[in-house]
Amino acid sequence: MAQFIKIYEDKPNEAAIAKVVKVLKDGGLVIYPTDTVYGLGCDITNTKALERIAKIKGIKLEKANFSFICHDLSNLSDYVRQIDTATFKLLKRALPGPYTFILPGNNNLPKEFKKKTTVGIRVPDNSIALEIVKLLGNPIVSTSIHDDDDVIEYTTDPELIFEKWQNLVDMVIDGGYGDNIGSTIIDLSGDEPIVVREGKGSLDIL
Repeated sequence: MAQFIKIYEDKPNEAAIAKVVKVLKDGGLVIYPTDTVYGLGCDITNTKALERIAKIKGIKLEKANFSFICHDLSNLSDYVRQIDTATFKLLKRALPGPYTFILPGNNNLPKEFKKKTTVGIRVPDNSIALEIVKLLGNPIVSTSIHDDDDVIEYTTDPELIFEKWQNLVDMVIDGGYGDNIGSTIIDLSGDEPIVVREGKGSLDIL
């Protein structure tokens, strides 16, 4: 059964963040808050954990469109091909924030994603998520946790999330109520920005 841990966003407890990071480093799956909906994540460098998430989502790992949750834009060049100044300025304007940006991937992508030409990058405006990634030292791969109920789409109550997911994951973080609107997804891999999904993030940044 998963651990259930309370972390306050306005002042994330260092010891609690360290506990989360240990679970991730051990190959565990963690459900954590973002600035949009709760996410399911694992260490980007752990193949077994990546395979577990793909299995839960019912998809083949190499076909999965997971986002990379980054602490800031400093690690961008680890996974993304060189981008032009206009694109970088757009990212700086929007992040941290409720956006997923699809960018051209480079040759350093983890082996599970080698066939992918693009990568989705997220820097959520949520101190819990950011502190976890910062302490971990590399991005976490993430996917949003949809609800089986078509009306709700996303579950916002951490206790209900725990009830449903406790036997599938290793830790659920209670970071307060989540939102039920996903991030705005913008594809920046081509010549012009393409809005893939309008979510919580305003399109005024474009």
